[in-house]
Amino acid sequence: MVGVIPVVIVAGFLGSGKTTLLNHLLRNNRGTRIGVVVNDFGSVNIDAMLVAGQVDAMVSMGNGCVCCAVDVSELDDLFGRLAQPRSAVDVIVVEASGLAEPRNLIRMVIANPNPRIGYGGLVEVVDAEQFGQTSAQHPELVSHLRLADLVLVNKADRVSPEALAELRGQLSEWVGQVPVYATTHGRVDPGLLFDERTPEAPKVAQQLSFDSLLDEHDHDEPGHRHLHDDYVTVTFTSEHPLDPRALVTFLEDPPPGLFRAKGFVSFAVPGERRKFEVHLVGRHVVFTPGTWARGERRISTLVLIGTGIDTEQALKRLRDTAVDGPAHADEQAMLGVWRYTPSVD
Repeated sequence: MVGVIPVVIVAGFLGSGKTTLLNHLLRNNRGTRIGVVVNDFGSVNIDAMLVAGQVDAMVSMGNGCVCCAVDVSELDDLFGRLAQPRSAVDVIVVEASGLAEPRNLIRMVIANPNPRIGYGGLVEVVDAEQFGQTSAQHPELVSHLRLADLVLVNKADRVSPEALAELRGQLSEWVGQVPVYATTHGRVDPGLLFDERTPEAPKVAQQLSFDSLLDEHDHDEPGHRHLHDDYVTVTFTSEHPLDPRALVTFLEDPPPGLFRAKGFVSFAVPGERRKFEVHLVGRHVVFTPGTWARGERRISTLVLIGTGIDTEQALKRLRDTAVDGPAHADEQAMLGVWRYTPSVD
């Protein structure tokens, strides 16, 4: 079965570090094939002439990724082209124009009719040094942040620890439980944003590619310091079916710092024997009903991904969703699940 391709939107004011983040993902994706979409007009320059293209141009890159530049009105058509199996794309990253309205991009992704396209979250990039000034001049940036699924505070090495803590506190007041991740030079582990391909072990001795050498050791200046938050993954498993109301409540009110969740669950509802795939990105929840394979144990498994998650509290909340005993929920308990199910066969 062909999986859904997540579309991750990277937005932020001019100069915040969106392209730096994009270049980092391209260099450190461990074999994941990224479809890069630059939502801007005119020529685009990625990594100092690594790729340059015009509107509606698509350029294949040496690492298996694809880069193109489009007007927002052309995104639906481009998503369709990138979602074709022959494109072999694992994830699509949209770098929004520095003046773009991210709400429109989110709507386009969610409303896209292609079943292979799914919303992968909005990442808002903030310049730690300049955000105070730019947000005062452009107050709409605060409303953009409130749409975010992840806030990335970039250039964190350019401010004092006290100023960084103050900024993160202000951002958290605006965005609530949304993770606020501090970094420098756009260095974010790709595993926080999307599932990475598992690299195959080389069968014979091979030379490292140039891209492989340009990893975290490709420093911008001598004596620089690493400044970023580590992301964590938490795995929950249960041999008991889950209460659908309790699980939906968990997903609608996730633990602070949670960015993504994914997995498969069974529900403690009489007559309900389907296997439900679960995806959470920020505040966007999707359930997809399916079937268990013959002989497959009906174990619910969820993987949580984020920053600064209280793992013990998160696991306790999930354990409380398990029903140890006869199924007690009625069919009405599934209404919350159906609310987040795009279509039911």
